[in-house]
Amino acid sequence: MGSNCQVGLSDVQRTLLRQAAAIVRRRYDGGFDGDTSVSVADAERLATIFEGISRDEPDFDALDRNEAIALAHRLVDDDHPEHSRMWPA
Repeated sequence: MGSNCQVGLSDVQRTLLRQAAAIVRRRYDGGFDGDTSVSVADAERLATIFEGISRDEPDFDALDRNEAIALAHRLVDDDHPEHSRMWPA
């Protein structure tokens, strides 16, 4: 829980996490053009994690905020998000 107890998220970080949640849902929605490398269920779980962290929900306190923010950046930039420890395996 180290870094999560120090300082709350900035508005920019909250927005980034919410954007990443929307991207995950769109990209892995299972539709005709959707990416199937991640299941719809795993994508929804990851989107829920992003949103929960962005709202400072206590259920997500044990997760690494810095890793979530880094993964959100990778998703927005489409820069190998699968290299993150948080990426669904």
